[in-house]
Amino acid sequence: MEAEDYLPIAEHGLIGDLRTAALVGTDGRVDWFCAPRFDSPSVFASLLDAGKGGYWEIAPSCQIAKRHQFYFPDTNILVTRMLTEDGIVEIQDFMPVLRAHDSEHRQRLVRRVVNVRGRMRMSVRVAPRMNYGRDRHTLTRVPDGVVFSGETLSLSVRSTVRLDVEGDDAYGEFELSERETALFVLEAAADGADFPEEAVGPEAAEVLFDATVAFWRRWLSQSGYTGRWREMVHRSALTLKLLTHEPTGAVIAAPTLGLPERIGGGRNWDYRYVWIRDAAFSLYALLRLGFTDEAEAFIGWLTERLRTATDRGAGPLRVMYSIDGDAHLPEEVLGHLEGYRGSYPVRTGNDASGQRQLDIYGELIDSIYLFNKHGGGISHEAWTDLCEILDWLMDNWDTADESIWETRAGRQHHTYSRLMCWVAVERMIRMARQRGLPGDLGRWTEVRDRIYHAVMSRGWDPVARTFVQRLGAEPDGEVETILDASALLMPMVKFISPADQRFHSTVAAIRDSLVADSLVFRYDPAQAPDGLDGTEGTFSICSFWWVEALARSGDVEEARVALEKMFTYANHVGLYAEQIGMTGEHLGNFPQAFTHLALISSAINLDRAMG
Repeated sequence: MEAEDYLPIAEHGLIGDLRTAALVGTDGRVDWFCAPRFDSPSVFASLLDAGKGGYWEIAPSCQIAKRHQFYFPDTNILVTRMLTEDGIVEIQDFMPVLRAHDSEHRQRLVRRVVNVRGRMRMSVRVAPRMNYGRDRHTLTRVPDGVVFSGETLSLSVRSTVRLDVEGDDAYGEFELSERETALFVLEAAADGADFPEEAVGPEAAEVLFDATVAFWRRWLSQSGYTGRWREMVHRSALTLKLLTHEPTGAVIAAPTLGLPERIGGGRNWDYRYVWIRDAAFSLYALLRLGFTDEAEAFIGWLTERLRTATDRGAGPLRVMYSIDGDAHLPEEVLGHLEGYRGSYPVRTGNDASGQRQLDIYGELIDSIYLFNKHGGGISHEAWTDLCEILDWLMDNWDTADESIWETRAGRQHHTYSRLMCWVAVERMIRMARQRGLPGDLGRWTEVRDRIYHAVMSRGWDPVARTFVQRLGAEPDGEVETILDASALLMPMVKFISPADQRFHSTVAAIRDSLVADSLVFRYDPAQAPDGLDGTEGTFSICSFWWVEALARSGDVEEARVALEKMFTYANHVGLYAEQIGMTGEHLGNFPQAFTHLALISSAINLDRAMG
């Protein structure tokens, strides 16, 4: 397929029902949707192969002059407006969520087409391709729509307009006069299950719309944020909520797979899983905003992982898990898909799940510390499990690992991993002292201090006057001057004062080497080969870390300008992909939870710095 067959990654909005999510393009096409869960095989995946992936398109039959997309205020209901010479039409897309923890939840994707002005002739095509386009399906007409029956999943599409069968697809044409509406409701069910029989009409759609609006606004009203950037912070909070699997409490990294870090490159990964690191930072962001229910649900999910922790060579905890907590996520290449704009290969699963990343222990324990401080408190069983995990970490903190960026060039002695090991031990000491919990404080304190001195001596380049990516040899040994944006987190985790000259000089070094305007690269692959071919864009989370580092170190005006610049890189509905290219294009999986939680943190802390 040609590049023009693919919308830019940024030209999408996200809808969901706290179980899965769909991407809707500004052209009215649903080109990514997995059912019934985030990590289920795709039903629509034309985002990864325009010819074979499947899609659901609703569009005017005439030429479109302009397209606009926005969220209905304070909700995750997406509205796409198309302006033509014949009139204006509006597509309202949402997945109904009627109440929290709804045991009777039905998974539906509702598309309501409203003619705003003029007389519009429209067309619709529903072209699912089950199981990433690998499974065939049968198509049956029913009185008010069609049913697609696959090997393991069935889709019912009911509508107020006639749908005809055309090959493997359902197709229809219809006209709308001013203020007329057409309604389409897709429902997913296990193959062979019966779909409820009910009328599809304007009244039913209005009820679902109003109930979903009420759900999202009721949820958002819990936010305690009243700062300067309320709209962007609340959109990020709504996005984080969309990436939460409500039945388990798990927070996924992103709802997509295979979106490239460079167009045409091979750095294409599956992010539909729970990264311990990302989810721990997400919990921090949700707690800061006042969403304690989500924090408590995620702590429950984490506690189950602590219960089942066993050392399989990489450590007692895995880097990532499935929504259900499965740590076995083998990579598979979907060889029949060409990838977004030819960015091959397309992978499901993620082999990074077997890596050793020591930093996750610090992020995990820091999030539990915050919950213990601001939430409901840690249980005896969870504390006992944490103590056992800490025992392992104290024996292994000075070993090599792949660390935060999941490089595939072999294990190294990463400074950031040592930093977060220090956080793990330090937070355990704090919790023990604050709550009178049992622990070997003498040993913990001794190991904490050894880690501190290792970072300060072996992670510091006295010539370049900066913290570096990898530890040097024992004190006074040679240190490679390789910069890493993760050093920006040092004052945020209370390892070093933001006023310390070592941090100030590190900020200056990162500004000179890794910052392009307000955009920040995580490291330079030419200096630090990561075992992967090609280049990548700037990392959006690092750009927000940059804002927070500037704010904490006293450069408040520069931080404010950098934050405002970062807001200009959001897409039209306030969403961010993992990376931003040098011409402002979104790259990598979209939207990414890690980026949105960093936005929340940087906005809150800059607000505080500004007074």
